[in-house]
Amino acid sequence: MNKPETPIIKDLVLAGGGHAHVSVLRRFGMKPIPGVRLTLISPDVYSPYSGMLPGFVAGHYSFDDIHIDLAVLTRFAGARIIIDEVIGIDPKNKLIQCANRPAVPYDVASINIGSIPNTIDVPGAAELVVPVKPINLFSARWEELLSKLGKREGHLRIAVVGGGAGGVELALSVSHRLKAMRPDNADVKPFEFHLVTEEDEILTNHNRRTAAALNHALSQHGIEVHRNFRVAEVLPGALRNDRGDAIAIDQVLWVTQAAAPEWFRTSGLAVDRDGFMKVDATLQSVSHPEIFGAGDAAHVVDHPRVKSGVFAVRQGRPLARNLRRVLVGRDPLPFSPQRKSLSLITTGPKHAVASRGNWSVQGNWAWRWKDRIDHRFMRRYTDLPEMETPKAPDLPAGIANPQKLAALAHASMRCGGCGAKVAAPLLGRVLEKLNGVRRDDVLIGLHHPDDAAVIVVPEGKVLIQTVDSFRAMVDDPFLFGKITANHCLNDIYAMGAEPQTALAIVTVPFGLDEKIEDMLTQLMAGASDVLSEANTQLVGGHTGEGAELTLGFSVNGLADRAQVLRKDGLEPGQVLILSKAIGTGALFAAEMRGKARGRWIVRAIDSMLVSNRAAAECFAGHAATSCTDVTGFGLIGHLYEMLRASGTAVNLNVAAIPFLEGAVETVSTGIVSSMQNANLVRRDMILNYELAKNDPRVALLFDPQTSGGLVASVDEDRAEACLAALRSLGYAGCAAIGTVREAGGIVRKTGGTVGHTNGIENPIQLVM
Repeated sequence: MNKPETPIIKDLVLAGGGHAHVSVLRRFGMKPIPGVRLTLISPDVYSPYSGMLPGFVAGHYSFDDIHIDLAVLTRFAGARIIIDEVIGIDPKNKLIQCANRPAVPYDVASINIGSIPNTIDVPGAAELVVPVKPINLFSARWEELLSKLGKREGHLRIAVVGGGAGGVELALSVSHRLKAMRPDNADVKPFEFHLVTEEDEILTNHNRRTAAALNHALSQHGIEVHRNFRVAEVLPGALRNDRGDAIAIDQVLWVTQAAAPEWFRTSGLAVDRDGFMKVDATLQSVSHPEIFGAGDAAHVVDHPRVKSGVFAVRQGRPLARNLRRVLVGRDPLPFSPQRKSLSLITTGPKHAVASRGNWSVQGNWAWRWKDRIDHRFMRRYTDLPEMETPKAPDLPAGIANPQKLAALAHASMRCGGCGAKVAAPLLGRVLEKLNGVRRDDVLIGLHHPDDAAVIVVPEGKVLIQTVDSFRAMVDDPFLFGKITANHCLNDIYAMGAEPQTALAIVTVPFGLDEKIEDMLTQLMAGASDVLSEANTQLVGGHTGEGAELTLGFSVNGLADRAQVLRKDGLEPGQVLILSKAIGTGALFAAEMRGKARGRWIVRAIDSMLVSNRAAAECFAGHAATSCTDVTGFGLIGHLYEMLRASGTAVNLNVAAIPFLEGAVETVSTGIVSSMQNANLVRRDMILNYELAKNDPRVALLFDPQTSGGLVASVDEDRAEACLAALRSLGYAGCAAIGTVREAGGIVRKTGGTVGHTNGIENPIQLVM
């Protein structure tokens, strides 16, 4: 990632991962603007290329073939990625509102979120159809539908509603794919296909020769076309028009004219009669010039065009240019889109119809032509170029402000000690926004002016304390706050205690007050969410400046003395159960190098966001006698501590250990965490390590975990019930990973110097 050396002066926020925005990300990655922080907000980590969607439906392309990995692209661009849905914009306060997190501030924003299905005006449509838009959701919907249709026996009637190029292509692609799955025979026709359009003819935006060619293709596929059929209602098993006519249908795919999100109107943005954001020839909002728009979300008033991915792709270059110009204080330049575009419409098999203006041709060669064009487009975002550092980089316009220049001057000479503390007014504004829990056993806490917190330890309870802190491994401070809070609570849960209070330890990079305030707000909002769910009150902390963002918590917990779980409770014959899959260290090492797939990182983050609170309660309910959490020392390092404390040994079943998706592949390529070598000091604890050391799964046993799972020991007759309970609680990656043995049950290694655990040599034996 391009780590900015200039403190953040301006925020450019891209709402949506559409075709124009992926172009912006690539161009900013090749030529970043120092002092500008680039943030992408997208509901998904993958952006589908609409031009290849019919080929995906037809079975010619895989998921990865047609999707741009936004995690990799944002890493290349030096951008933050926030996985969330944009639900509004506040132009007055310059905030983009998200569904599941605090609003994201911007100085300049761009909206490229596509459109939504126009099902509101048709009763039953929202509940009963499968919409193609938003396109980022369609891939998953199609895979689910394909699975359902493939299992269904008997005759099945399928309709595509929409007679434009998208609807025709989809109908042909669906027909091709399903017939390949269940071919017709003389006695049974498994599928019946319909294309429904309210127009007199299909493809009204194309010439007659193109329409004729596609009508012929529909006829060859046996797809019945229903013209002048305006769907007025979708019923279970039927489509009905406004004249009362009905078509018997089992499954409906919806490809009609899309609609704009309702929040465009309510935000105060200027919109056209259909509710789409009005932009001028510079792609700036006609009402709010600091907001840009592109793709289906925008209506270019000077150059109206049909909603098409072709036009969205070609808006990428002028959009990136004008965003750059505005950020550095220059006037944006208008652009003129082409009046006509080449259309290559596929017909199901590897055959396509080419259309432009008044001419049209077709053939298998046209499909190969389209295939080359599409793959060339995708390679722009998968084979990313080396980044160039401009010799005389443009600086954001705000850097010319003398006051800001003075604030940024001599950053390296900033004071240490108490001179590095974050200003009290700024910190006060952040704390006012937090809505944490208030506990009766906290007498003095965060909202009191005293120098320290005062808490009550109830009679009969013991106080358990822990502390942990680390640097950010994700660029999103909200997620980082959640992950860190989960991680720091784990020690309390591992000891069978309930967390009570937390003190925060925060270091933020030096920057402008408003940028620091936003970072702290996002960070502490995420942490506060997790602490509140754990009924843990934030009672204070310390915040200072430093080179990079770090966060930690000192956490207090309460437990009955007799119920405290320790590491010395392992007993021979017990089963070791792990609550979460491992592999976060290797995956984030790969992510830093741009070598991890976006879905790997998303699933790793999802795992880190899962609290171990319910797992700890489950282990206690199944009479666990020992427990620890798997963190920086890796699974082997933490098992070593348990074995040393209890004087036992273990047979560790490597084949049963759950690994996060992509972790084994990552280690197989030689990418490991920077702490891997330090953790390998415990390799002598493994009896048969030399025989197994080349297995990437064995390497992952030393992988440091962030917000990892718990390992607990339960009696063998309780293990299956414990695992079933964990799965019902949402711990899908839990597993029984080994059996505790008497120390004498392990054959001792002879010769040489080996590690010792209470006099036990090599207490771990791997079962491959």
